[in-house]
Amino acid sequence: MKDTRPVNIDLTTIRFPLTAILSITHRITGVIIFIGVAILLYLLGLSLESEAGFAEAQQLLSSPLAKFVVWGIVSGLLYHLVAGTKHLVMDWGFGETLAGAAIGSRITLVLSTLFIVIAGVWIW
Repeated sequence: MKDTRPVNIDLTTIRFPLTAILSITHRITGVIIFIGVAILLYLLGLSLESEAGFAEAQQLLSSPLAKFVVWGIVSGLLYHLVAGTKHLVMDWGFGETLAGAAIGSRITLVLSTLFIVIAGVWIW
């Protein structure tokens, strides 16, 4: 029996559906949140050490780079929350069809983008 499976798959030529892209992004934001928690816990610990530590944490968080990092962590959290809610709704039996999943993905994309922009305005 001849093996007809592809030997070398070029992932750049594969067009993923929106549902697959959002699923992959959901996993990536989980990693961002995991790393972000370490950063935020460090800053919390620093701020609780002493008055000087609080001032240092406050100074660190006032830089544009730190604001960008915090916005990235909050963005990952917001996207992960919206996408996770979509998964919960699908677990309840809503949007399990191909068309329903596509609509849910679009809603997830719109809501998470809206929340991320609002968070960016709030942080900056």
